[in-house]
Amino acid sequence: MTLFFFTCLLAVFPVVSMKSPIFGPQDINSVEGSSASIKCYYPATSVNRHTRKYWCRQGAKGRCTTLISSEGYVSKDYEGRANLTNFPESGTFVVNIGHLTRNDSGYYKCGLGISSRGLSFDVSLEVIPDPGLPQDAEVYTADLGRTVTIDCPFNSGNSQKKKSVCKQTGQDCIPVIDSSGYVNPSYSNRARLSIQGTNQLKFSFIINKLQLSDGGTYVCQAGDDSSADKSNVDLYVLKPEPELVYGDLRSSVTFDCALGSEVANVAKFLCRVDSEETCDVVINTLGHRSQAFEGRILFEDKNDGFRVHITNLRKEDAGLYLCGANSDGQPQEALSIQALQLFVNEETLFPRSPSVVKGVVGGSVVVLCPYNPKEKNSLKYWCRWEETQNGGCPLLVESAGLVTKQYEQYGGRLALYEEPGNGTYTVILNQLTAQDAGFYWCLTNGDTRWRSTVELKIVEGEPNLKVPKNVTVQLGGTLKLPCYSPCKYYSYKKFWCKWTNEGCRALPSQDEGSSQAFVNCDQKNQVINLTLNQATKEDEGWYWCGVKEGLQYRETVAVYVAVGERVTGSEDVSPVSAASADVIQPRVRTIEGSVIQNPGIFAEDRAVKDTGDPAGGSRPSIDPDSSVGQGGSSTVLLATLVPLALVLALGALVVGVLRARHRKNIDRISVRSYRTDISMSDFENSREFGANDNMGAAPVTQETSLRGKDEFVATTKNTTETEEPKKAKRSSKEEADMAYTAFLLQANNMAANVQDSPSKA
Repeated sequence: MTLFFFTCLLAVFPVVSMKSPIFGPQDINSVEGSSASIKCYYPATSVNRHTRKYWCRQGAKGRCTTLISSEGYVSKDYEGRANLTNFPESGTFVVNIGHLTRNDSGYYKCGLGISSRGLSFDVSLEVIPDPGLPQDAEVYTADLGRTVTIDCPFNSGNSQKKKSVCKQTGQDCIPVIDSSGYVNPSYSNRARLSIQGTNQLKFSFIINKLQLSDGGTYVCQAGDDSSADKSNVDLYVLKPEPELVYGDLRSSVTFDCALGSEVANVAKFLCRVDSEETCDVVINTLGHRSQAFEGRILFEDKNDGFRVHITNLRKEDAGLYLCGANSDGQPQEALSIQALQLFVNEETLFPRSPSVVKGVVGGSVVVLCPYNPKEKNSLKYWCRWEETQNGGCPLLVESAGLVTKQYEQYGGRLALYEEPGNGTYTVILNQLTAQDAGFYWCLTNGDTRWRSTVELKIVEGEPNLKVPKNVTVQLGGTLKLPCYSPCKYYSYKKFWCKWTNEGCRALPSQDEGSSQAFVNCDQKNQVINLTLNQATKEDEGWYWCGVKEGLQYRETVAVYVAVGERVTGSEDVSPVSAASADVIQPRVRTIEGSVIQNPGIFAEDRAVKDTGDPAGGSRPSIDPDSSVGQGGSSTVLLATLVPLALVLALGALVVGVLRARHRKNIDRISVRSYRTDISMSDFENSREFGANDNMGAAPVTQETSLRGKDEFVATTKNTTETEEPKKAKRSSKEEADMAYTAFLLQANNMAANVQDSPSKA
């Protein structure tokens, strides 16, 4: 099984990989004694331009004998009557052969390199007899679709007798027409006899709208008996030598059909010959278009013919095309026909570009249009393909800006950028509606091969970028416009610009997105603001907010700013006005020196109270009577009572020692009198002993070392220590009284702190 599969691959791959990019005419018909010119196309690469070109004749066993080459070789049979000319700029070479004979009929190849390499194209050459040379039968030649007049001579004795023409088919001669009025159905409305009076010794047989089946041998006859005059005529109907059209995959081509001024007012068509030799209409002037060419074909009418432009070439577009004129726009019974042979080179250098872009209602699309990188200064255009009967593609925007007559429909919505450059320019269309769906063409005033088509489809969804709508600012006021983007645009460059007919001029803006320190992306925190100070009438107009990835635009959204009287906004988004402060400023809260900013919100979010919704960015307050408040108070009380107990124990120990040493001199001391005599204003507010409004933290205190054996100071953690002056030495009783008093004051301050701290937490 594996061997069989591998064998199939070997059989298939050579066919695919050996497909030749060389292209030329498939069939050439010429008359004996005349000349033929064969043009062959090749990819215009640097290697191919300098590679050997040749013309060879195919023989038995697949051998191809070179007759002439670009290296100067000419066979003996071609000496003096053939030449080969290379045109490297256009990627073509031409073989001219003169003095053709019947022996020149056969099969040939034009190619590059050597004949066995496979880079070649098969050509069939047929040389027919010259009508002017002596023949057993008179020879007539005419082009397909044209008219031929055949003269039939007779003697004077048969001038009054019946005239007729029949066509030789094998041993039979099928009647075609006679002077009694009979016409073969195959020639109905196409054939007629012309007799120019009794003094003329000939009559004329005329066939209009020649078909290939009309070719053959005809017998003219005057009279019915044995004395009748008969003459044989050979008619050759020549296929029109097709004009060769060479195109690269994904490029654009133009068919130029010159049919003559006589068909200026007749319906015209272009059809493609299929495998069954029928010609299916691709486009005509009566409004018909083939579904296979929808959106990528344009018809351009002219006085003597027409042009057809086809973009985004596909490999299945290759083949034989016929253009002509007929009242019903169909190829049957066409008055005039021209053939075109299209070859599509699959080894293309044209870049791939999206053929379909999708957008949502209210959103935007970005179209990347290719152009020849060598023509960076060429003018760029963008047009919309029309489905009307006459077709067309009216311009919407160009390098210089929006086309004036399109302002009403596309003002504030459409812009063309030269970026990213190097063979690509950008077109942006926003504020999309369902009516924007359709086909659009990218054009330049340079190389027409770089034309391209893109289809815009409107799908369900919501725009990614969000801005307010119908914004109004008072004259001389200040406006802050927010633009919110989703997390997927986190690393993209954001911008604001002011739209004009000439494009969208970038403006300075402030990006308030999350900092790099945040791991998770907050959907509500991706905002870029545009601030207008001292607004003037010149500030009125359309503003775009967008994102870019490098030099490539990704998405935009538009908002109209009016200056002057207030404009009522839509229901879902309120107007942004400096006077009404519709743009909510980010709220700020400070935690130990860090600043956390909460983004502004849309109008529908403003009803949420700052103290009631943590998602809004505010920190909810704590009720002291709630479980949360009680938990905080218990923590603070515990943190206070532990050091208080230690201080009490230490104080009792000190007092006991001092009283033991001075029992005889100690009197009873009224604690209450000390508390009333000492002013509490000598001590600072309890908040300086560690109380902090931030997060309800408990006061942090520390003890300093005793100074002069008789003093300690309770301080906050950040209080700077200062050197105290030496004090007069006190008696033992005074020392004891002061120590005990200081202890009681410290305990009183701590108790006050305990009562104050829960409300501050």
